[in-house]
Amino acid sequence: MKPDRHLALKIAGIGLAMFGFGFALVPLYDAFCAVTGFGGKTAEVAASVVETPDRDRTVRVEFLSSVARGAPFTLEPEVSHMEVHPGQLYETHYRARNLAGSALVGQAVPSVAPGAVARYFLKTECFCFTSQEFEPHEELTLKLVFTVAPELPASVDTLSLSYAYFSAK
Repeated sequence: MKPDRHLALKIAGIGLAMFGFGFALVPLYDAFCAVTGFGGKTAEVAASVVETPDRDRTVRVEFLSSVARGAPFTLEPEVSHMEVHPGQLYETHYRARNLAGSALVGQAVPSVAPGAVARYFLKTECFCFTSQEFEPHEELTLKLVFTVAPELPASVDTLSLSYAYFSAK
């Protein structure tokens, strides 16, 4: 059997290709979730609203929050839920507090359940679009402006919006 003189190059090339593919998976998955609503991901950009409210229908929107383990923050919605008319703009707020004695940056990641209908939850203004800078022990009121699209399937009468809050570097 004749030795392959280029075996080391082939193995290095395969390793490099595997690394590149692994690195590309995260943005590809994010793009897939943004398009399909899979995994409860909502759009990362502000939605434009041109719909006429559906006054004959109400949808319950529940507001939830969690903080990453070890992150020195609290995050709480001002209200636990709202009854909304699809197509109408609504505003609510979350309160976040830095529990540390030093300045920190926080970032929220939204998720909508059921995930299959996440694309019908449209944010026009959201604190999740940007990071929040906190001074030591500072509390911030974070704004959310949203609508539920009138095209939301009639079988869905409740949506849950949850934010996971992380310490950003």
